[in-house]
Amino acid sequence: MSIRNILGALAATAALTSAGAAGATTVNWVDWTAQTSGTHVDGTLTIGANVLDIDYDGAIGFTQTNGGTDYWAAQVADYTDGAVNRPTGSDIIALNAGGQKVVTFSQAVINPFFAFSSWNGNTVDFSAPFTIVGQGCGHWGCGTFVPNVGNTGFTGSGEVHGVLQFQGTFTSISFTDVSENWHGFTVGAEGVSTGAVPEPATWAMMILGFGAAGAMLRRRRTAIA
Repeated sequence: MSIRNILGALAATAALTSAGAAGATTVNWVDWTAQTSGTHVDGTLTIGANVLDIDYDGAIGFTQTNGGTDYWAAQVADYTDGAVNRPTGSDIIALNAGGQKVVTFSQAVINPFFAFSSWNGNTVDFSAPFTIVGQGCGHWGCGTFVPNVGNTGFTGSGEVHGVLQFQGTFTSISFTDVSENWHGFTVGAEGVSTGAVPEPATWAMMILGFGAAGAMLRRRRTAIA
């Protein structure tokens, strides 16, 4: 086999490995534990050795915290697009009245996910832009949704099911929605933040600083030579 063929084979293997890793993202989904009022639900999120407290505040149609219909089971490959594991068990918060909702994490999480079921003809707007992990058919049928210009929300048509991801570090996610019979959701995350994460501008300044230091060192070596 020629060097070119060997390099090509290695590149193909690396691409497949990368694709497999990308398709194997493990989401840690919230365990909703108790609805304590008509507008509040408690939960926990276990990420490795970290156990976070999760609070939901907003209108509630009903909550499943221990058993009940598993609305996440049907057509999982469709609405997760095979990129992530489905929400765990049957835990779900079902919304009926539109308005402001807030999910708060006791510790900052990395790249949180938002899974939703049966957002029939709903219009929603989030506090941050998202990427679409997957969408498709679910427990109540099929639907589609169109993101708005800034990818901070969408308008749905039919029985919309899907998973969204927010890139970055978050201590809360808020959104507004529209009233309907009910539409459900849950949240999860890839990881938990262990400290301050430099902003992109900070990284840029650090890189420029390293470059300037390297240039000065090269000039000094040239002068000594």
